[in-house]
Amino acid sequence: MNSVKAVTCGVLFGFVCNVILCPFIIPLLRKLKFGQPVRSDGPQTHLVKQGTPTMGGVMIVLATLIATLPYIFMGNKNAIAVILITLGYAIVGFIDDYLKVVKKNTDGLSPWQKIIFQVIVTVAFAVYILKFTDLGTGVMIPFIKGEVKLGILYIPFLFFVMVGTVNSVNLTDGLDGLASSITACVSGFFIGASLFLGKSVISGPGSLAPVCGTLLGSLLGFLIFNSHPAKVFMGDTGSLALGGFVASTAILLKMPVFLVIVGLVYVCESLSVIIQTTYFKYTKKKYGEGRRVFKMAPIHHHFEKSGMKEVKVVALFTIVTAVLCLIGILSINI
Repeated sequence: MNSVKAVTCGVLFGFVCNVILCPFIIPLLRKLKFGQPVRSDGPQTHLVKQGTPTMGGVMIVLATLIATLPYIFMGNKNAIAVILITLGYAIVGFIDDYLKVVKKNTDGLSPWQKIIFQVIVTVAFAVYILKFTDLGTGVMIPFIKGEVKLGILYIPFLFFVMVGTVNSVNLTDGLDGLASSITACVSGFFIGASLFLGKSVISGPGSLAPVCGTLLGSLLGFLIFNSHPAKVFMGDTGSLALGGFVASTAILLKMPVFLVIVGLVYVCESLSVIIQTTYFKYTKKKYGEGRRVFKMAPIHHHFEKSGMKEVKVVALFTIVTAVLCLIGILSINI
């Protein structure tokens, strides 16, 4: 199959799958009372979202899986690896959502429990890379020709990329359509990068293009129901799955460093939380009163608290990501 046609079919198939799934699953989530709890200290405009069906990430994962099956049956090993990692992280997110929504445990999994589960999934991915691929320890650097060999640092680096990306995407999922829109842009970047690096849709870097196409299509279908005002949220089931997909794809393409460019919004979301928490603890210890750098973290809430409408924040972050993805394509130097 022609690579461009394979990607196009993947996008269309993923889109159709989610457009069909959402109208059936959203009412089911509502019937099961899988409603999203809302932070009382967050923007007041978010209070109306209380009870909106969550765990919609199930639809993203299902649609992507169904749309990817033809490529899996063709023998696309990269497709199998990415889907399994995505499913692994989705299960971790599902457990967290289940505890919050069904068991009414507002905290869900503890931070350490989340990390432990994520490390287990990442270990499986590391074993796959070391035992069943010839990727080696090289990574591509934006604007620089060739690869940098990490040697014994590769495995710690892999864990940092996987866990860091997954949790960054999770933090990004705080506004209607935000994580979906940004990840759709990043998926588009990986489609272009995959086609640029390889032509085969069955093996090599090019084999990831149609897989990323299925996610892009699935997210576009999901956005019909997830854009403001959202009829469904993806929950941790979706955000952790998306993080796993993005990180594993970047690693298989030897492009994890490129996430600093195309995934800059993810990075800023995480940094804002780290800065806010660190500064609050420091000032509380030193002055007896915790102070904040941002009005609220993650940073998308800072923009909201500063008076920017939710739709405007989502549009701004998405446009910035789209431009950065174009820069990311230009930075590929082989």
